[in-house]
Amino acid sequence: MVNLKKIIRGIDTLSKYAGLTARWLAWLLVLVGAYETILRHFFNAPTIWAYETMTMSGGALYILGWSYCHSINSHVRVDLIYRLLSDRKKALMDLISSLIFFFPLMIVLVQVSYKWAVKAWRINEIMISTYWYPPAAPFRTVFVVGAFLLLLQGIAKFIRDLYFVIRGEAID
Repeated sequence: MVNLKKIIRGIDTLSKYAGLTARWLAWLLVLVGAYETILRHFFNAPTIWAYETMTMSGGALYILGWSYCHSINSHVRVDLIYRLLSDRKKALMDLISSLIFFFPLMIVLVQVSYKWAVKAWRINEIMISTYWYPPAAPFRTVFVVGAFLLLLQGIAKFIRDLYFVIRGEAID
């Protein structure tokens, strides 16, 4: 039981640090966007690299934020019925939903994104939206990491919900 609590807390810590990393990517996104806007509109000197940089940092921001949002229960939920349920029934509904929707989707997402990242590294894939042509593999790898962290956080939530349904009390 103590080991299970440590594992869950470890997953929560990983999600927290992913969220903290995403926070810095938000700053990068704002700074590069402001830089590009100033150069483009005031000096008529647009950059080649800003668009791709904002695309990759914005994508990484969302991807790394997934597990953190899930850990603090701030994801989007249609709760017409859910909000009316008791805590135990909410946990049961979360368990069933995770088994039917979350885990199958996440397993496929991790598998596909892993293959996507490996291929990007193997063929030295580049982004082609601009003439900068940055390497695609680092972004593809961040996608795998973010999807895997979300899967781990989903497992931690599943364990918490299962424990709560069985015992009627929180595991931590």
